[in-house]
Amino acid sequence: MSTIFTKIIKGEIPGRFVWADEICVAFATIEPHTDGHVLVVPRLEVDSYVDAPDDVVAHLAVVAKRIGATQVRVFEVPRAGLVVAGYGVDHLHLHVLPIRCEEDLSFSSARHPEASELRRRHGAPAGRPRRGRLGRVRAHAYGQRGARVAPTLPPSSSSEGWGLVDEGR
Repeated sequence: MSTIFTKIIKGEIPGRFVWADEICVAFATIEPHTDGHVLVVPRLEVDSYVDAPDDVVAHLAVVAKRIGATQVRVFEVPRAGLVVAGYGVDHLHLHVLPIRCEEDLSFSSARHPEASELRRRHGAPAGRPRRGRLGRVRAHAYGQRGARVAPTLPPSSSSEGWGLVDEGR
């Protein structure tokens, strides 16, 4: 049975993506500790960090580092935090979030949206470009200031079609 993360990766459930490649994706969590909190998730369904292949773990770490560096710039915070807890969803995921203090890492600080908020956030059509700080995180993480990524949902099997959109260059 597919995890909720696999359903997001396949586009069966909407997600706000900031990264996608052939090994992993990163998207906004619905229970953020801070603004800009994203999850880095391998496409491979693996339950635990210690069960994942070494090359996948290494790739997740590199992607998390790139996203974290971007979060520090975009959200103007002193640090990016990284948490691998392994609970909530039985699919390996790394929490990467802009932090101002250690308390920002606490799961007790997570904001839990109401059902109406979830519908508002995820009710937009799949092809609609996302704007705001997450869009800037996406563009900066890919190394392209001012660029945007489209579409908002990644292909399930590869990163084809997931390059930066050339904005008139």
